[in-house]
Amino acid sequence: MKSVKILESGSDRIAARFDGYELPYLSAVRRLALSEVPILSIDDVIILENTSPVYDEILAHRLGLVPLVTPEGRYPLSQECECHSASGCPKCRVMVVLDAGTTEETRTVYSGEMMAPEDKDVKPVSDKIPIVKLAPNQRVKVEAYARMGRGREHAKWQAATVAVLTDVADKEDAYSLALETAGSYSSSTLLRRSIMALEKQIEEISKGLSEQ
Repeated sequence: MKSVKILESGSDRIAARFDGYELPYLSAVRRLALSEVPILSIDDVIILENTSPVYDEILAHRLGLVPLVTPEGRYPLSQECECHSASGCPKCRVMVVLDAGTTEETRTVYSGEMMAPEDKDVKPVSDKIPIVKLAPNQRVKVEAYARMGRGREHAKWQAATVAVLTDVADKEDAYSLALETAGSYSSSTLLRRSIMALEKQIEEISKGLSEQ
């Protein structure tokens, strides 16, 4: 008999036991958690001012790798948005700004200073990620845009940081799936959306066959 049992559930890690399910389907869920579940990540950066010792390209790269909390279902992939624009629109992207400077003391700029004025729910998963160190009278001012993307495009859009599928000892047709997330989604949301991604792909295959 088929059954699913949650073995562990936290904000950033979930483990579930699947009894009676075929291995290829569970393996597909594991792979899709890594490659097909979309999350927000900064993809376009406009440097308005940068007098720090860090090159513009490096600063933009660091911002792109800061994981962002992704409100579920709020932003579509740019290719699925009604704007049909590669650069996106307010419906499929969100602006993130960073404006930090110093006058007399050297200090480190952290991710907690990044803000999304158009959507307060979008923010770095941690406010303690260091971005750049500023000496006296240095400043960085950036306007960036985050859009939805998938892990197969770039690692910064990888919803799962760990996805492991193992056999349950001394039990036939029983497997344990463990997923960890950097915080863009909760672990339970990640598992659910991974299964939804598999369902979507199966539906697309079925639709394609019916149109033949």
